[in-house]
Amino acid sequence: MENLVFRKAEINDITPIWEILQQSINRRKKDGSTQWQDGYPNLETVKNDIEKAQNYVLIQDDKIIATAALIFNYEPAYDEIEGKWLSDGDFLVVHRVGVSDEVAGKGFAKKLFMILEDFAKENDIFSIKVDTNFDNVPMLKILEKLGYTYCGEVYFRGSARKAFEKILN
Repeated sequence: MENLVFRKAEINDITPIWEILQQSINRRKKDGSTQWQDGYPNLETVKNDIEKAQNYVLIQDDKIIATAALIFNYEPAYDEIEGKWLSDGDFLVVHRVGVSDEVAGKGFAKKLFMILEDFAKENDIFSIKVDTNFDNVPMLKILEKLGYTYCGEVYFRGSARKAFEKILN
């Protein structure tokens, strides 16, 4: 996990980001998960994330190996939770996390989340909120290992998602 660079995505990163997300979509399918099996996310989603300066990439040896959409203080679906968030202040939302097939299963998704926690703190944000499908076992394991607290359910496009929050020190 050496030579890692974390930075905001640029428009010329769209192809490798989309390839990573497609690989992640295929892994979810192979795992038997229903997450991301409905045409979302798609290339337009990636383009919009980059245009809004909300997409970030993790690079190793000049190659993009992971991606995530990061949004400060805004996720309408999080306004109505069946449960309760740990905090009501500023927060960082993590969406559309993807890791390339080349590094999948080697701890890079967990490393990405650790980098995101540092990124949040550097921006004076001490809460990270994230959601995932009930059957996305790899993501559920990462969130558990990193100490995220299950807060309840939120709904996206008519489907329930498990919602988590971590308060950063």
